[in-house]
Amino acid sequence: MKQVKIQIPSLVENIRVVESFIDNSKDTFHIEDDIYGNIMVAVTEAVNNAIRHGNKFDKDKNVFLSLEVEKDRVKFEVEDEGEGFDYTNLLDPTAPENIENPGGRGIFLIRHLADEVDFQKDGRNVQLTFLLPATQETALNGATNAAATSN
Repeated sequence: MKQVKIQIPSLVENIRVVESFIDNSKDTFHIEDDIYGNIMVAVTEAVNNAIRHGNKFDKDKNVFLSLEVEKDRVKFEVEDEGEGFDYTNLLDPTAPENIENPGGRGIFLIRHLADEVDFQKDGRNVQLTFLLPATQETALNGATNAAATSN
């Protein structure tokens, strides 16, 4: 298992840093295009939620992002310094009464794009797991041996 971590101030423009982090991870760990798009959308949405809703745009609060790579999966963890939220009681954005609402789709998207989603710490921490195709495991094992690790 290899792990990489970054920390960013809660500024929306730092989403670009997250996109670069994901791009670099794709290259380093040879993540296939099939799941790369799902990872990009789900992880940037989770970080965006952490900045906007968790830390309420407070640039003195950080968002922590980590990537853990195993032979058959990649797991991203996003954590903010906010108060958390009730992730068990969210409106269904596909319900007729919510279709016109401009927001409320982020977690819905995340849950549909990631293979596993787990909230911790009263909703301040979300873990998104993406399963790797069996054909990718061999390439990934070689990449993790060559990649730098930071804990």
